[in-house]
Amino acid sequence: MASDKTLITQAQNTWCPGCGNFSIQHAFIAVVTELEQAGISREKIVIVSGIGCHAKIADYLQLNSFYSLHGRSIPVASGIKMANPELKVICFAGDGDLYAEGIGHLIHAAKRNIDITVICHNNRVYGLTTGQYTPTSPRGYKGKSTPQGSFEYPINVLELLLGAGATFVARGYTRRIPLLKRLFAKAILHPGFAHVDVLQICASFFNMTSVYEELVYEIDERAVDQFDIACQTAREWNYNDDSKIPLGILYNVGKPSIPDTRERVTVDRTAAIRSILDRA
Repeated sequence: MASDKTLITQAQNTWCPGCGNFSIQHAFIAVVTELEQAGISREKIVIVSGIGCHAKIADYLQLNSFYSLHGRSIPVASGIKMANPELKVICFAGDGDLYAEGIGHLIHAAKRNIDITVICHNNRVYGLTTGQYTPTSPRGYKGKSTPQGSFEYPINVLELLLGAGATFVARGYTRRIPLLKRLFAKAILHPGFAHVDVLQICASFFNMTSVYEELVYEIDERAVDQFDIACQTAREWNYNDDSKIPLGILYNVGKPSIPDTRERVTVDRTAAIRSILDRA
């Protein structure tokens, strides 16, 4: 399906050539186009970004948007959703932005099951500030702040979110665009907290293309409501070793969310979900 070019602003794009952010933007525009065709207007969509290379997506999309402080996209998004539950609120954040400064907000949003979608542009490096290590950088990573190599082990974000109570947890990869579109669509339509960790390269400071191409695989999603299986899948890769990297929906269950908008939505959610998933 062709994306709606009216969703793209006239702002000059300053992402580095080869950056995975382009794929995330492309996939998201395609999903917004499908949402509109299913009856969810773009005026009902709000994006919130943090600070970093990822945050420029707010400049490039013709949608309601809010630039937040570093690590503070989730509380802003939560406030928007609480004030107007009929909106679809999507956070875009980077791994340094979200998994370092914003980790407390992320955990509690998952625990509360607030009805927002969080999409993390995870290039495993602070790209905008030219290459410092982040919570998902591998042990031994050499950057501006760790010239001798980082001594820290990376955090397993998906396992952490499952333990915090997230009801939708998924991992995508920017070189698997069809999967990325499907994950974004399902996450946005999920009635509760949804998190999509998107592996991408930083073309300038941490190009992991050859590694990811060798290790990624798409999981069997027939048991996405099984918590123990989701935890086992999340532990297959800890951001540091050379084991296989599972992609897809690890966990997807229904629980009461904040706010519960089931009786307030203006669009038939069931019909919208069926229409989009039939084309996924």
